[in-house]
Amino acid sequence: MRVFWILLKKEVRAFFISPVAYIVLALVMVLGGFSFRAALAILESGPSEGSIVTWTFNALWFWLSYFFVFPLLTMRLFAEEKKLGTLETLFTAPVRTWQVVGAKYGAALVMYAVVWLPTLGNFWLLDWITGGAVEIPRGALQGSYLILLAMGLFHLAMGCLASSLTSNQIVAAVLSFTLSILHFLIGVFILTIGRKVPEPFVDLVHYIASVDHIRLFTQGVIDSRPLVYYATLAAFFLVLTHQVVEFRRWRP
Repeated sequence: MRVFWILLKKEVRAFFISPVAYIVLALVMVLGGFSFRAALAILESGPSEGSIVTWTFNALWFWLSYFFVFPLLTMRLFAEEKKLGTLETLFTAPVRTWQVVGAKYGAALVMYAVVWLPTLGNFWLLDWITGGAVEIPRGALQGSYLILLAMGLFHLAMGCLASSLTSNQIVAAVLSFTLSILHFLIGVFILTIGRKVPEPFVDLVHYIASVDHIRLFTQGVIDSRPLVYYATLAAFFLVLTHQVVEFRRWRP
């Protein structure tokens, strides 16, 4: 485990000295601010069944920032090292493939968590300015960040796989973005046609659709099925990434 922690610290440090990390942080802060302001505008316009949390994470601005986070965070993980030839040098050291994959994925996960922290500050600032006049449901807020973490586990794992398949960062970013969008659109499509199919199909609809998961968790409804779904998919894509890196490691 000592080797893993050394690699993890190295990868986290690489994120924070890279301008990409700060670009992603700025992007999420700006678009998150627009999303938060749009939610306030909805509440100001009249009575609403949704809370400030619900409207913030169901806004178009949120999804605009969400889908660009993963390609930018993961595109360099393996692609850059393969392009520079440093991946082969790394494997001459006594490290295992799972340690390299786990360290890069863990560093991306740490950066992903840091990126979303400023959005949490929006709710704290609102509560402080208004003196608690605007209700911020604690359960809904906790559920929102829990599902963000679970979805991030999955999408970051897809991004790792995309980066491991190519030595071009742009190709890796496009592939990661495409996979994320396809998963989202498949969920929306299934959710749409799910209203016209027999009852047994409804469970499958709610199990796949990311937009439905966000809607439920931002209402404070914590369902373990989406958490298991995203964790399982994340493990699956990490195993695929491990196999790809292992193959390239021993390829003559």
